[in-house]
Amino acid sequence: MIDLDIDMRQYDCPFIDTTDDVDIAFSAVQWQLDTDDAQLETRLIAKGESTGALEAGLHELRSHPNMRECYILSKRDAVAEIGTTIEETNAMRTIQHHGGYITGPFRIEDGREHWHVGFDDDRDEDHALAELERHNEFTVEDRDQVGPTALFDLLENSDSALRLLEGCRSLTETERETFEVASRNGYYETPRETTLDELADHFDVSKTAVSMNLRRGERKVLKAALGALEDMDGARHV
Repeated sequence: MIDLDIDMRQYDCPFIDTTDDVDIAFSAVQWQLDTDDAQLETRLIAKGESTGALEAGLHELRSHPNMRECYILSKRDAVAEIGTTIEETNAMRTIQHHGGYITGPFRIEDGREHWHVGFDDDRDEDHALAELERHNEFTVEDRDQVGPTALFDLLENSDSALRLLEGCRSLTETERETFEVASRNGYYETPRETTLDELADHFDVSKTAVSMNLRRGERKVLKAALGALEDMDGARHV
């Protein structure tokens, strides 16, 4: 399987047009392409910069000419889960026509959409991308050719990957930033290329605060990694 990460700007997509005008982002949770009726049904998480931005974004989404249905499933503060049905876009039709398929969730923000698209054949991929260029703007950010063994391994260990992802997401913004700066500056190298004192100066906090932020982050990531390893061991022995 050929797996592409594509940064896409469609010119007939309600979500892209909405995020162009309003500070709101959409992340797909579930989707179903109905080729007979030329429509895409989705469940998405909509997140606005504020409650007002969320309301404005949903209002604009509902009024878009390519939107057939848009309803709220749940809402809290500036985040909502929504269900939508939109008309099939040119890019969807092109991917489908050339044997392509969606391989992962998509996210829309600031007038652009991040797609994960798969193809089984190099020729289908080439034809699809050539046709996409006629009516859309896009950049292929990454391309992987995944064999059946690697694909099976990925699917078999999806629970482990999800557990590790959840551990990373549990980091606070401060913990993540401290982790990233420490790693980038060589704190985890042997010998260390930076010290706690230097990290404290960088963040303008005490040495104790930096140490605590690192330890909290390390515990969360390590716990998630150990859980993922246990899931992998369990899958191998099933």
